[in-house]
Amino acid sequence: MSRGMNFGKVAVLLGGKSAEREVSIMSGTGVLRALRSNGVDAHAFDPAERDLIELKREGFARCFIALHGRGGEDGTLQGALEVLGIPYTGSGVMGSAIGMDKWRTKMIWVAGGLPTPRYRILSASDDWNEIARDLGLPLIVKPANEGSTLGLTRVTAVPQLAAAYELAANKYHDLALAEQYIDGPEYTASILGDTALPLIRIEAPQGNYDYQNKYFTDDTKYLCPCGLAVEQEEALKALALEAFRLVGCAGWGRVDLMLDAQSEPWLLEVNTSPGMTGHSLVPMAARAVGLSYEDLCVKILEGAHVG
Repeated sequence: MSRGMNFGKVAVLLGGKSAEREVSIMSGTGVLRALRSNGVDAHAFDPAERDLIELKREGFARCFIALHGRGGEDGTLQGALEVLGIPYTGSGVMGSAIGMDKWRTKMIWVAGGLPTPRYRILSASDDWNEIARDLGLPLIVKPANEGSTLGLTRVTAVPQLAAAYELAANKYHDLALAEQYIDGPEYTASILGDTALPLIRIEAPQGNYDYQNKYFTDDTKYLCPCGLAVEQEEALKALALEAFRLVGCAGWGRVDLMLDAQSEPWLLEVNTSPGMTGHSLVPMAARAVGLSYEDLCVKILEGAHVG
């Protein structure tokens, strides 16, 4: 009998109402297939189409959260599942809520003495010349509360700032922040339980790791092994794990960071419900330590918890 039979009836939560619905369906479909291949009694459940109370009525024993963005990885769903008493994967209410908020994540890292690029919260009345002088050009403008590089703009000249702010703040209807641009390679550290998996180096076309290049093109290169010396990689993995825990995250997730010209690390953001698609990075890092996609999904499910 497969070990998957011990989990009871499992809901794979996918879809949802966020701007990342399309990717969530891709992630959730992959997870569903993987769990079933391991003998798990897994079923798709889209909170955009069904009331969460049905999870209780239908006897689901635990949930695998494959939702991305608002309503899925921002603590609200986690709180509902806490009330229902149904174990779920990933970070709890606080870690999910803070992790979704790039501004408050950065404040916690700064308070904890961890390196993260300097930033400013933007408003429509800001003096764009003063922002550019403070942070330097180029700089990054992005929503404070969206994942997956949605609404992100690399600004190279002051006249571009107003449009970048409009995209980040209005299209994604929330706070926008401007961030010091780090000129160097980008890495991601996948977290599984108490371990940081091997780093992946991300090389996007023209250095533009946007939503399209992240999920829907084959032009972005992902290097694992990442090419760093063993000691440096281990130090970055330890930093990523510390950054993850400091925000209150648990279970599994991802921490994105960059190295500058002096090889100093800069933490960018934490992702508490990473993609699980064919392009996704956590499965790639897991494969580097001999863990298949199917077994990774089971291992994540094993960590489901309440509270």
